[in-house]
Amino acid sequence: MRLHLDHSATRPDRAVDVPWPPSQGRPAEGALDLWLLHAPDPWLSSAVLDPSPLDGEERRRAKAFVRPLDRARYVIAHLMLRRLMGAYLNVPAGEVEFTREPCPGCGEPHGRPAVASAGAPHFSLSHGGDLTLIGVAAAPVGVDTEQVPAAHTVGEVSAALHPAERREIMAAPAVRRPAVFTRLWVRKEAYLKGLGTGLGRSPDLDYLGNGGPGTPAWPAGWTIVDVPVGTGHAAAAVRGELHSRYDVRRLDPRGLTA
Repeated sequence: MRLHLDHSATRPDRAVDVPWPPSQGRPAEGALDLWLLHAPDPWLSSAVLDPSPLDGEERRRAKAFVRPLDRARYVIAHLMLRRLMGAYLNVPAGEVEFTREPCPGCGEPHGRPAVASAGAPHFSLSHGGDLTLIGVAAAPVGVDTEQVPAAHTVGEVSAALHPAERREIMAAPAVRRPAVFTRLWVRKEAYLKGLGTGLGRSPDLDYLGNGGPGTPAWPAGWTIVDVPVGTGHAAAAVRGELHSRYDVRRLDPRGLTA
């Protein structure tokens, strides 16, 4: 099976507002749950978050951030992850234990983040700009979200992509290149996170562009989803074969305040 770029009619046009779930059924094989949270800087700079569910390592990492907004973004992303995985496991957020899967390249324990509980669903977490995105599935999954960068960043970073992806970026009108680049970049990062390698695998090895005559084959065994997140950002999710409709569920960040 080749990687499939999902443009199906089951794809939602926008995220749907939902309440924070006290419990959540685990996704079936072939299903994908996507959770989105928008926390703009003005709100985040004055929000009083409740960090009590975080473990010692998460608190240490939070304290290491120099900029308060970066610290707050990290805390809100990990509180969101704990709340959601606690709902899937039917345990309090503070009792969720995380681990690392073996790296597919070297076997050391720095691969995909995972819940330590046996049989827990797979997840992937990303935050970029004002957004945090979490994907949950019965099989390995990767998500990424990024803010559309300035034009000079496109020129600097697109050199790391596959040659055919670079050609697609340069074929776009100059004003559109940052958006085209960001769409391709989030697909690439989501795919590498789904593999478990992250950027330890060179981004120029695999093609995840829009396809068409003369383009390389996509990687086998993955479905790519362009996630609707509004203007100024792009997001993507990848996982194995996708059999059913996926939902993008938008949560209210006020649910994480003290």
